[in-house]
Amino acid sequence: MRFSACLPLILLAICCETQAAELGRPTGQSIVSADAKLELLFTRSANISGGLTEGPAVAPDGSIYFTDIPTGKDPGMIMRFDPKSKATTIFSSDSGKANGLMFDADGFLLACEGSDFGGRRVSKWNVKNGNRQTVVDHIGDKKFNAPNDLCVDKHGRIYFTDPRYLGDEPRELEYRAVYRIDKNGTASEVTHEVSKPNGIALSPDEKTLYVADHDNGTDKIDPNGPKPTHGPMKIYAFPIGTDGKVNGPRKTIYDFGDQAGCDGMCVDALGIVYITARSLKRPGILVLNPAGQEVAFIPTGATNQIVDAQHPPVGMPSNVEFGIGDEAQVLYITIDLSLYRIALKVKGFHAQYAK
Repeated sequence: MRFSACLPLILLAICCETQAAELGRPTGQSIVSADAKLELLFTRSANISGGLTEGPAVAPDGSIYFTDIPTGKDPGMIMRFDPKSKATTIFSSDSGKANGLMFDADGFLLACEGSDFGGRRVSKWNVKNGNRQTVVDHIGDKKFNAPNDLCVDKHGRIYFTDPRYLGDEPRELEYRAVYRIDKNGTASEVTHEVSKPNGIALSPDEKTLYVADHDNGTDKIDPNGPKPTHGPMKIYAFPIGTDGKVNGPRKTIYDFGDQAGCDGMCVDALGIVYITARSLKRPGILVLNPAGQEVAFIPTGATNQIVDAQHPPVGMPSNVEFGIGDEAQVLYITIDLSLYRIALKVKGFHAQYAK
C-alpha cells in the first residue's frame, strides 16, 4: 500500500523532536561521554510504506551503506551515506529486501536478502559497477527462510542468520539456524540451537560467536498450524574453534525476559559487544562485556513506551556499525526510518580490515 509522503514526514519530525526531549544521557564513561549526542544523518523521504532502516556497513572508503526495508512488494533500497559531504544517495532501488549488510576484504558488499517478496539469499554487490550475484540461496536442495544478518571472519568466511519475520513463502527448512559460507562458496549449518536467530557478531579473537535470539512469534511458518507464541529474547555466546565450528556448550550472556530483545550488533577492538535493544521499556544501545555485564548504555528512545494505534513505538534501534579511519570511534545506528551516529571513546573492530 502506498501513501502520501508528506504526513509521515511531519509525524516523524514531531516524533524526533519528542524523542530528543525525552532521551536520557548515555552512561558508561569508559565508552561514551555523558554529553555525547545522537546526530541525525538521514530520514526516509521515499514514498514507500512501513518497515525500517537497517544494516549499516562501512565500505573501504569510509562511506556507510545501509538498507531501507519497506513492507509488501516494494523491493527495498540500499542507501549510501558519505561522511565527508553528509550526502545520502540511493545505491540500489532494488535490494531484494536486503536487511543486514557487510563488506568483505575484497571490497564487495554482502547482503542478506529476506522474505516477503525478497531474494531469500546472500548476495554480493560490486559497488563500482552495481553488478550483483548470488553467493548462496540454498542449503542442500532447500531454499533459505530469510537471511537476516551476517558477519565475516579473518579467513573470509561468512556467518549469517536465517530466521523469518514476514512473508507467505513456503518454508522448506526444518530449523531457523545460523550458517557459514566458506571461501569455496559451500554453505553449512553452524548451529540451530537458537529459536529465531537475528543479529550476529564474532569476537576479535574469533573464539566466540554472539547470536541474538529474537523470537517474537510473528512468522507464518505453517498457515494450518497453531499461532506461534513469543519465545526467547536472549544473547547467546557460542565457543568457536579454528575450523569455524561450534566446539562447546552455548552460554546465555543476557536475557531480556518478556521485553523485545536485540536486533543487530557489533563489537569494538576490546571485544565489547554493542546490542540494539528494542525493548519498549528501555530502547537503546546496550553495551555488554563478554560476560554479559552492562558497561554502557546509549538511549535511543523514551523509556516505558505504551504502544497502540495512535502511539507507534519511537526510537527503536535496529543495527549498529563502527566507522573506520577518522571515524574509527564513531558508532552508526539505524533507528526507526533514520540513520544516526554518535562519537564514542573506543575504536570499533572489523575483521575484514584488520591488519
